[in-house]
Amino acid sequence: MEGGKLSDPPSDTSSTLKNHKRTHECSECGKSFAHRSLLLTHREVHVVSGSSEGLESEKSLFGKRAKDPRNPPRLKSYQCQQCGLCFPQKSHLLRHQKIHTGEKPYQCLECGKSFLQIGRLKIHERIHTGEKPYTCWECGKSFSQKGGLRAHEKIHAGIKPYRCFECGKSFTESSYLRKHWKTHTGEKNEKCLECGKCFTLKSYLVQHQRRHTGERPYECPECGRRFVHSSEFHKHQRRHKGEKPYECGECGKGFLTQTEVQVHQRIHTGEKPYKCGVCGKCFAKKENLGSHRRVHTGEKPYRCAECGKCFVRKRNLWRHHETHTGEKPYQCIECGRFYHTASAVRCHVETHTGERNYKCLDCGRAFAHSCSLLRHSQIHIGDKPYKCLECNKCFSRKDSLLMHQRIHTGEKPYKCLECGQCFARTSSLCRHTRTHTGERPHKCAECEKTFHSKSHLKMHQKVHSREKPLQL
Repeated sequence: MEGGKLSDPPSDTSSTLKNHKRTHECSECGKSFAHRSLLLTHREVHVVSGSSEGLESEKSLFGKRAKDPRNPPRLKSYQCQQCGLCFPQKSHLLRHQKIHTGEKPYQCLECGKSFLQIGRLKIHERIHTGEKPYTCWECGKSFSQKGGLRAHEKIHAGIKPYRCFECGKSFTESSYLRKHWKTHTGEKNEKCLECGKCFTLKSYLVQHQRRHTGERPYECPECGRRFVHSSEFHKHQRRHKGEKPYECGECGKGFLTQTEVQVHQRIHTGEKPYKCGVCGKCFAKKENLGSHRRVHTGEKPYRCAECGKCFVRKRNLWRHHETHTGEKPYQCIECGRFYHTASAVRCHVETHTGERNYKCLDCGRAFAHSCSLLRHSQIHIGDKPYKCLECNKCFSRKDSLLMHQRIHTGEKPYKCLECGQCFARTSSLCRHTRTHTGERPHKCAECEKTFHSKSHLKMHQKVHSREKPLQL
């Protein structure tokens, strides 16, 4: 400080935190703190445990904090006629009455969410701005709410005053204990109105409801991919960074989490611990068993918010969403063609390489994918387990049956974004869109003439394959 002026604070926050003097020392254990408030919070460890020799004086210290003679308790003379609760100030009563009326006058301009109090709105707005004004002097971690900082400070102070009498586990906050207690009672009060499933916590219900709505609020700034859960989003971001700290000891493959390694190792061991109680089929992953069970129950929990169509698997819903948006983010580097999914690009790339490693033992025909070989093998078996209830026609594949049923229902779910014309099949929509784009991807190897569809190319090729007249 020179000439009565304060010098600018150092720009490096982390160095400030490290160099900040810890002047407040606990007389019981010698631990020191940067702020008196942290010391007072820490002292509760000794008071609660009863380890302090001066326990009574410590208790009186906290008692003084709780009952200050300079701030005597005020009379609660304002009573709510609706529920009987009393308040010391009229403004408190008026604010409380809005709970009964359902009035939420303060609205967020960013997302439209409404609040009862302006303070709650300001706290909410920090989600959009990313503002975190409350910083922990112990480790530098920042928080958007003061309550979050107070709860965090207890971690450094070692205080966990809320103990579960069932298992002995302790918590820093009473709300954490209440959440934990439900694991013992099995209480599930949060019910999904869409499918009837119940949950212990409202946060779990909110996450579950995104299955029905298809909402994915977490977007990756790197590639634009969206996620239902923040945990999935953070895990995905590590993929961009190339982080794979956990390695399989068998094959050396890297993974993001230890759990992923354990699941992967079942490929080597052949372990399938999850068994279906109905048909006895076993699975390596729990989620695969969950999806399989829906075959027996007929449940389709994933509903498209756009058209109401339901799906057994989440990934099928995501793929279906792209039929409405027309989004094709995955491009083939060989020919520039775009696809809805990464797996579709991988399948397509093999058409350029010409690799066909899966061979039919019956007729010798080769395929690029194992699933294509399995579908083909049903021709030789003659098995057609999928029957149309409308006309009794049978099919070897379920997707073939579903496409056939659209003849009876008249359903045409695939819409052209250019002219609005609808189609029963994606392949029909793809062919149609080429009339707008002018794309002619099918080229004749003989004369280099191009065509919109493969069928037109085949018809054209017959011109070249016709027998030429014998020359005398």
